[in-house]
Amino acid sequence: MSFEEQPDFARQVADLNKYGQALNNCESVEEVVSLSLEAMSLLFEFPYTTFIEARDGDLRVVHSTYPEISQGDAPGEVAYEAYESRETVVVTGADAGEGGSGVGSTLAVPATIVDEVVAIIVTRSVEEQEFGDAVIRPLEILASHAATAIGNIRSRERLERAHQDLEKRKEMVEMYDRLLRHDLGNDLQVIAAFADEVASQVDGEAREYAERINRTARSSADLIERVGDLVTTLEQQDEPAPRSLADITTAVVGDARNQYESLTIEYDPEGFDYQVFGGDLLDSVFTNVITNAAVHNDGEVHVRLDVLEANAEQVVVSIEDDGSGIPETITDRLFEMGIKGPDSDGTGFGLGFVKALTESYGGDIGVTEGDHGGADFRITLERA
Repeated sequence: MSFEEQPDFARQVADLNKYGQALNNCESVEEVVSLSLEAMSLLFEFPYTTFIEARDGDLRVVHSTYPEISQGDAPGEVAYEAYESRETVVVTGADAGEGGSGVGSTLAVPATIVDEVVAIIVTRSVEEQEFGDAVIRPLEILASHAATAIGNIRSRERLERAHQDLEKRKEMVEMYDRLLRHDLGNDLQVIAAFADEVASQVDGEAREYAERINRTARSSADLIERVGDLVTTLEQQDEPAPRSLADITTAVVGDARNQYESLTIEYDPEGFDYQVFGGDLLDSVFTNVITNAAVHNDGEVHVRLDVLEANAEQVVVSIEDDGSGIPETITDRLFEMGIKGPDSDGTGFGLGFVKALTESYGGDIGVTEGDHGGADFRITLERA
């Protein structure tokens, strides 16, 4: 008999939904584990349950009512099989106990988000049974609720770490900003003024030197002011919130196509149907990278946008062009503020600003050589 054909099907679904709502309100993985074990005991009445968390390929037992396995132990083979296959696994007979006694059957259910296993719930029965659909289906529903809850908790943890790191960086940048604008900025203004006065009173080579000092001092003061403006912009950013990646990239691609006739963009919005964390300036990240391909290359340039990877935690977007690529002299420092190529007429702050923005949203950006000789920018964003 299937799960849906059970006489108490409606009640079981209602109970599972109640636990699902409660799990989504959990603040920690430990709370998810405790609530899941409670559900296993009350709804399914199995005496032995083990909850295993999977993170970055590492499996650890968080809690277990099976006496042969304790918190912190390595999971048994059935858990690893469920993790690797991403499918429910049933073991009966002598192998079900995995070294222990009093177990006739073992059922391991992977809890997944977008094909990524974040936990495995293992339950054991003293009887040797096959665990039919009437048992497996509700357990899979419970595991799905647990996976969603763990995914939400991990997202919050990553955002909190990103916020803390960002606040520390902001404090340092604000301190340097104050020092640069107030102390060094004032000194440069004084140097420029005296150099201008000297230039008005001398002739020949001495006048040329004085004018050069004046220009250099004013250029440096202008540079400090522009850096300060970028800092102010970052400080005013809203907290990251869930945003539609497809909506943002579609708008950016449309604007770029209208602005640059030399730019051909290959883009399928259906492949970007994800929610990611970002602020009001998230579109600036994509705009800067895409338009750079047109600005820093001569002639026709082809750009391709793809989602390279999308798991429960992150979405990785590739923006690849067939241009001349990144000069080797600046590849390692491309995202530093003020760094630009030898033939660039820009300020060198665009990509530095992009990196600071992306990191403020809990993401990252990198670049590698593309398959067609140009640059391939990889933008990683936290999935909402």
